[in-house]
Amino acid sequence: MIRRTLALVIVLVVALAGYYVYLFTKMSGTMASSHALDGASTSSNGTNVLLMGLDTRNDQNGQQLPAAILSQLHAGDGEEGGYNTNTLILIHIPAGGGKAQAFSIPRDDAVDVPGYGKMKIKEAYGNAKADAEQAARKQGVTNQHQLETIGREAGRKLELETVRNLTGVSIDHFAEVSLAGFYDLANALDGVKVCLNQAVDDSDYSGAVFPAGEQTLNGAQSLAFVRQRHGLPNGDLDRTHRQQAFLSSASHNVRGLGTILDPIKMTNMTDAAKRDVVIDDRWNVLSMAWELRSLTGGNTVFQTLPIEGYYTVNGEDANRVDPDTIRGIIQSTFYGTNSVASAGSGSPGGGSDTGGGNEQSSQGPSGAPVKSNSDGGAPCVN
Repeated sequence: MIRRTLALVIVLVVALAGYYVYLFTKMSGTMASSHALDGASTSSNGTNVLLMGLDTRNDQNGQQLPAAILSQLHAGDGEEGGYNTNTLILIHIPAGGGKAQAFSIPRDDAVDVPGYGKMKIKEAYGNAKADAEQAARKQGVTNQHQLETIGREAGRKLELETVRNLTGVSIDHFAEVSLAGFYDLANALDGVKVCLNQAVDDSDYSGAVFPAGEQTLNGAQSLAFVRQRHGLPNGDLDRTHRQQAFLSSASHNVRGLGTILDPIKMTNMTDAAKRDVVIDDRWNVLSMAWELRSLTGGNTVFQTLPIEGYYTVNGEDANRVDPDTIRGIIQSTFYGTNSVASAGSGSPGGGSDTGGGNEQSSQGPSGAPVKSNSDGGAPCVN
């Protein structure tokens, strides 16, 4: 009896492994990839990965998402969003393993963008995309898919260059996720657990209406959770912490046995990745999964890069930042020790001061670190 049971278990494990090899092989052949890192330098110590979240309501072909999906996203009628990178998270995976360190770059940080001067870091992608498409049209390109491909490659390339210049480190890999990616990932996992310090009601904007405490969100709720900024004590900085908490919780779910041993969940996840994610062509799906294993199982610390205050850039409120301070924090956290960075500091200004040039210096990252939990509990955020 024991031998028969053992034999059955072995057969099931082999069959499951064979299915997953097939699934990831098929995924590798169909997942969108980019040449935006061609010619870029690589790290000599560990691996640096940039996660870019696009606020576009379009798919990878430049076509607007179906109305049924837009209504679920609570993100307008499809005319909003543009091609801003509203999520930028730089992750360092140490050589030989160990705890991964991740820094969110606030989307409204005013930085020097090559070829464009000072603007919000989120705007580099969209400006480069629009100019590349305009140049392609002048050369006679009319196919919408081709224009979208040309534009997005230019956007990725400039966004990557801008982040490299700001942070002072090489980027070895990147993954670009569309707005619908949060929605699809949460649905594929049958929900993502989050925890709120207090109840929120942002029904007029993001659609986030949640009680305080721990709760599991479906796809539409998850998107509202990561998009909310109105009504939060620190505005966009709190939204950044929301994104970190979502990724922390989702990464734990991905590694859990309830996902790994569920072929339907795994299939739904890979289907979502093919729809919503673009990776650089230095990666294949299997090597990406292997390198990102450090992000699961409570093995990542998420922090937010500091801002110095608020001022006006190009007629809009923006974050004032000190690139030297940012580079110092990243270098010491990724490649050395930094007690200030590990402890964190309060969010400068509380997110409410929008006066011109009001300096509020920050010695370390904005807010307390968001730590992934190995026990399945969700980190609590505003």
